[in-house]
Amino acid sequence: MDIPAPVRQILQRLRDRGFLAYAVGGCVRDTLLGRIPGDWDICTSALPLETEACFSDLRVIETGLKHGTVTVLLAGAPYEITTFRRDGNYLDHRRPEQVAFVSSLEEDLRRRDFTINAMALGLNGEVIDLFGGREDLDRRVIRCVGDPEQRFREDALRILRGLRFASQLEFTLEPDTAAAMERCKDLLALVSGERIYAEMTKLLVGPGAASVLERYGTILAGAFPELLPAMGFLQRHPCHNRDVWGHTVEALGYSAPEPVIRWALLLHDLGKPDCFTLDEKGTGHFYGHPRRSEELAREILGRLHPDKNTAEAICTLVLHHDDGAPVERRAVRRWIGRYGPELLEQLLEVKRADALAHADLPRTRQRYGAVLAFRDLTKQVLAEEACFTVKDLAVSGKDLLAAGVQPGPEVGRLLNLLLEDVLEDRCDNRREALLERLKDLREKGQDDAD
Repeated sequence: MDIPAPVRQILQRLRDRGFLAYAVGGCVRDTLLGRIPGDWDICTSALPLETEACFSDLRVIETGLKHGTVTVLLAGAPYEITTFRRDGNYLDHRRPEQVAFVSSLEEDLRRRDFTINAMALGLNGEVIDLFGGREDLDRRVIRCVGDPEQRFREDALRILRGLRFASQLEFTLEPDTAAAMERCKDLLALVSGERIYAEMTKLLVGPGAASVLERYGTILAGAFPELLPAMGFLQRHPCHNRDVWGHTVEALGYSAPEPVIRWALLLHDLGKPDCFTLDEKGTGHFYGHPRRSEELAREILGRLHPDKNTAEAICTLVLHHDDGAPVERRAVRRWIGRYGPELLEQLLEVKRADALAHADLPRTRQRYGAVLAFRDLTKQVLAEEACFTVKDLAVSGKDLLAAGVQPGPEVGRLLNLLLEDVLEDRCDNRREALLERLKDLREKGQDDAD
């Protein structure tokens, strides 16, 4: 197996000093799968201070001495080196209260979460696999090391990590592991919102995200109880042949694997159960569900603490996912001005995936076609035109002041009127044309005042 030169150098130096040393965890898993590891972690029998002494000629960061970890910077990259250890009690279901350093690789591997992450790789290319990790890779299975319920009660985040790996690798959960996740799912309430958001985002953009949500959605309800009402909620409408959750999962599976888009689709219909009504024909309707879904999205994201711009983008997509698609160039200009090109592109992808996840009927095919036409016209307008907001006008506030407009709110009002004229094709976005139009607007304003 191919081991990068800096990793070989670290392993060799530790071995030369008389210590055991191995690459461990995800880097071994990914290498066996033919993937390029994101990073390489090393475990060793050397105590932290002994590790520091081994690399005294390099920059060493005391990342977590309490837990046996130091970071060595080599060839411009960081490498975490952790002493073999045995974890103590997990009183908060997240981190051990204490760790004990040990000399046994087997004892260190035994404390790890999943078999596919509990393999080590020696300098000679030998894979140390004590718990059947290679077989589980071949079977495409996520299975805990030891008792799965104990693993999840030690660290509840492992529940989401397991689901995330299943999504990223397109694996399934071993039955006992899945059952233990279900029993322990309420422990996810003890995990910080930031960690849940990070793991859930990786899950959502994985190639197996829709399959994981379909199979194991009830487990996720431990972190997101708002999902439960959607599961099994029949829509009783001819355009929908699945319950709310099934439609959600299907739409997500059709979408581009981008975080904002996938989060928006996960949340876009959560308000439907609260808005359900039946008409006199027994047909279901969900009037106002985008607004209610946005309210729920804000509550959920408020717990998870993503950055403000991301949260706002997700909520905007949820709120407007059901808006009608314009087919006129003037309307498209307004949408571009309202949302900006990037967010509008994301909204169009949400609408496309949402439309695809309906029953195959003439009216749903027509709706899907309208979204595609909207998308194509948007691309055309963006390619051919450049004025969608006041900032895009060929004149600025300084130009208006130079033309004699008094400082204050009048400048903004006139700029917005000029933009309106450009968007409505009443005036070209050229400086001379806009200044000429400004004269007309000021004269009209004066006449109105008289």
